[in-house]
Amino acid sequence: MRRRLIQSTLAVVLVVIAVFGVSLVIVETRTISNSAQERVDSEALRLASIVDSRILGAEIVDSEVLRTQVTEDRYAVIRIPGDPVIAVGTKPTGDVIRSTAKGEEGETVTVEEPRSTVTREVGRTLLIIGAVALLAVVAAVLLAVRQANRLASPLTDLAETAERLGSGDPRPRHKRYSVPELDRVADVLDSSAERIARMLTAERRLAADASHQLRTPLTALSMRLEEITLTDDPDTVKEEATIALTQVERLTDVVERLLTNARDPRTGSAVSFDLDEVIQQQLAEWRPAYRGVGRAIVSSGKRHLQAVGTPGAVAQVLAALIENSLMHGGGTVALRTRVTGNQSVVEVTDEGPGVPTDLGARIFERTISGRNSTGIGLAVARDLAEADGGRLEMLQAQPPVFGLFLSRTPPTKRLPVDEDEPTVR
Repeated sequence: MRRRLIQSTLAVVLVVIAVFGVSLVIVETRTISNSAQERVDSEALRLASIVDSRILGAEIVDSEVLRTQVTEDRYAVIRIPGDPVIAVGTKPTGDVIRSTAKGEEGETVTVEEPRSTVTREVGRTLLIIGAVALLAVVAAVLLAVRQANRLASPLTDLAETAERLGSGDPRPRHKRYSVPELDRVADVLDSSAERIARMLTAERRLAADASHQLRTPLTALSMRLEEITLTDDPDTVKEEATIALTQVERLTDVVERLLTNARDPRTGSAVSFDLDEVIQQQLAEWRPAYRGVGRAIVSSGKRHLQAVGTPGAVAQVLAALIENSLMHGGGTVALRTRVTGNQSVVEVTDEGPGVPTDLGARIFERTISGRNSTGIGLAVARDLAEADGGRLEMLQAQPPVFGLFLSRTPPTKRLPVDEDEPTVR
């Protein structure tokens, strides 16, 4: 592209120089020739007037007297009736410019000038025109190179940006080139890079959330399957299989919930449900793990509370809090239920050291953890709670108390207003 721009610009300049240069040469050549002829005519008339004045004054008219009146490179012949021919200067050879003038006393003056003087002047003019044309070509080449670089370099940068996007590097460059069309392309590429970056971030986040949230249900399912393989009692097998099927349903709910949040975190499937059922299911699921480390998990508080949300999502939030207490807390873990205003609250607390002071509210940020863990669980739990209109907060740091707030009544849906009916204000 750079070469084509330079060639096209140079071609345009050469065409312009050819058209206007040839016309200028023709005009200048004619002007110089006409000017030379006019000088010779003027010289002949001037000599004729001098001869007339000397004849009228009865003065001598000869070559010595007229020598100083004739220009050095010209040749003059004066013919006076009854007198010899007077020649002044050196007779030129070759092509000449000639002019003849007659005086009032009958004399004839002929002035000649070699055409080579015109040729030399035309040559000097052509040389000047050629130098100007050469300068114009050089300037055009320099400007063409500059313009080509100005256009080609941004295109090269844009091509590199597109190649980086294709290779998985979605960082926008935010570089502009003061060319509206190229800046528009750069804007589109930067916007695409930002969208790709958001998509990649969402994909990585989904993968991290899925791996974290599926870990505990898969572990519990594995334990149930091991119990089935180790027993021959049909009733025990049936009981463990039923529990395993429940775990599978929970896994399915977890996956669907994660996918829903990945597509649109605001999309929820909140329903009114019995909070006790979710809490008892979590207690039954986590008791074996707590017994294994010599700890207990209990529940207390107000019973038969109704809450609005997605049961599977609420179970995931409670599971994240319970697992967090198992990994980082100590002593007995307690799930307490209470009512505040129009909200049902589930508090999860333990007897451990609590959240370090330097973390504070940052405990819900991703990759923030008080110990060697992923730092994803609480962040995902808060997202799940907010997706159905609830909220998850740390009510106390030491000892730790986390509260899950859920609405007790479903949000009222606004009925469509008939435009034909008047609205009462």
